[in-house]
Amino acid sequence: MNKNILITGGAGFIGSHLAQRLLAENWYVTIVDSLDPFYDLRIKHRNLEMCRAYGNQFTFLQLDVTNHESLTSSLTADYGVIVHLAAKTGVRPSVTNPREYSFVNTQGTQNMLEIARERNIRKFIFSSSSSVYGLNTNLPWSEDDQDLRPVSPYACSKLASELLGHSYSQLYGTQFLALRFFTVYGPRQRPDLAIHKFALKMLKGEALPVFGSMDSGRDYTYIDDVLEGICQAIDYDDTLYEVINIGNNKTISMAEMIQTLEDAFGVKAIINHLPVAAGDLPLTCANIGKAHQLFNYEPQTSFSKGIRLFKEWLTEENTSRLSRDQIPNSKTRNP
Repeated sequence: MNKNILITGGAGFIGSHLAQRLLAENWYVTIVDSLDPFYDLRIKHRNLEMCRAYGNQFTFLQLDVTNHESLTSSLTADYGVIVHLAAKTGVRPSVTNPREYSFVNTQGTQNMLEIARERNIRKFIFSSSSSVYGLNTNLPWSEDDQDLRPVSPYACSKLASELLGHSYSQLYGTQFLALRFFTVYGPRQRPDLAIHKFALKMLKGEALPVFGSMDSGRDYTYIDDVLEGICQAIDYDDTLYEVINIGNNKTISMAEMIQTLEDAFGVKAIINHLPVAAGDLPLTCANIGKAHQLFNYEPQTSFSKGIRLFKEWLTEENTSRLSRDQIPNSKTRNP
């Protein structure tokens, strides 16, 4: 296999972990990231610094995946695989900014598929989302269930991208694997996501904004299990197009999630009950039988263990964050 891989959105949570793992396995990794200031850019810069330790195995290009011309002129290496993680993220922000989410996520995927077609890159792995199932009540969700009811622009953009990938696989022979991730968490998780946000608020003695019922739940998937699924997909060659759930096959309620954080951090949560937010789903749960069948995917990290590992990281990170917060946020720059 050509061990030269292109990861879009690689400065983020999942992408930086994937890049580090592949670099450690002697891959040559190119990260493309626009450094969108959706959250503190210092986090993304630190993620990239971890990859730079690998010297000439690693390349970073600050590019916007919606700009096909700049992609064409800058991406000149002989890539064997594209892992397309770049996207406008988050269900709730997409409700207030639907046009931008639709444009960035679908146009970005279209442009990267064009790069694959033009450069004859045969393997394309796409980060889809459990949100595409929407209000489907047939839990656990299976990939062959056609009753998809997405209720946010973010979810719709992911589903549209899956369909684009199907077209390219049929027309141009690009192997397109859409991995539907289920609520990924762990060290370096984005600060806007519930586990990270709630933990910080609990440590500060602030109330947790809980939208809807404490019985609502998510299929939380630890980052190492997600990385294993991605790497197994990289090695998979048997079929041209697949949609595959990458989850943990267990729903954790809001109440259980908060209780697990309380136990790990030794802090009692203060709850601020709020109405259900537009675009939110009551429950998610992955049927992971297909991933197991295709490439023996089997998550190894229980939720309680994953939270303990997250707590260890956050405790160390929070110590340095307290000192960094005394320094004014720097302007965006090319690293």
